[in-house]
Order: sequence, then structure tokens, then C-alpha cells
Amino acid sequence: QVQLVESGGGLVQPGGSLRLSCAASGFTLANYAIGWFRQAPGKEREGIACISRSFGSSYYADSVKGRFTISRDNAKNTVYLQMNDLKADDTAVYYCATRDSDWYLEQSLQSPYSEYYYWGQGTQVTVSS
Repeated sequence: QVQLVESGGGLVQPGGSLRLSCAASGFTLANYAIGWFRQAPGKEREGIACISRSFGSSYYADSVKGRFTISRDNAKNTVYLQMNDLKADDTAVYYCATRDSDWYLEQSLQSPYSEYYYWGQGTQVTVSS
């Protein structure tokens, strides 16, 4: 059974850090580019980071650049999102998703539903004091 499972979310104070994990089962994550997205209540799903399947090239939305880092461990079939200096505006449900191609990867963050195929169920991140 093909499955993506996000974990690592929770409640954190402003300025704190979390590391999200996106673990795959039933398929090899290394064969896909991976994107991280988030959706806050009443807002559109936002693409925030992605990593290529080849060479591990990564791209970030301006809203998280310099604070978030995406990485992958193909041996563990897992992709990570390290989130530092968290702000209240980072509060959202965070999702990972797969993409078949590395072409126009940075631009693909703008079209989550047409560019990405398998999705996890999401993990809640709440940034609050």
C-alpha cells in the first residue's frame, strides 16, 4: 500500500524549532521529488519547500527562506523539514507530497494539486506562546 506519513508537528513557542518527517511506505521515495506544503484555516494551500530527486536541489518560498531546511535520507525513505525561528504565521497543517519530475521544480510549488500526486494526511504545527 502506497502511503506517506507526516510526523513531528506540535505546539511550539515563537522562536522555537520543530523537525517534520515525511516517511514513505510501499514505494521508493528516492524516485520522486518531494514538496512540503501547508494550509492554515481559511487559506489556500501554500507550497513552502521542495527537493529534487536528483542531486538534492532545494527551493523555498520567500516566507520560509532562511528559516526552513528540506533534506532527504533515501536510506530511511524519509524527507525532513527542519523549521527554525518559528512564527505565529507558520501555524498550519503541514503536508508532504510526491512529484514524478524535477522539471520546473521551483515553479511546481505554485500548483500543488496539479503537480503533486501522493499526499500525506498532514501534521498540525501550532506556534503560540
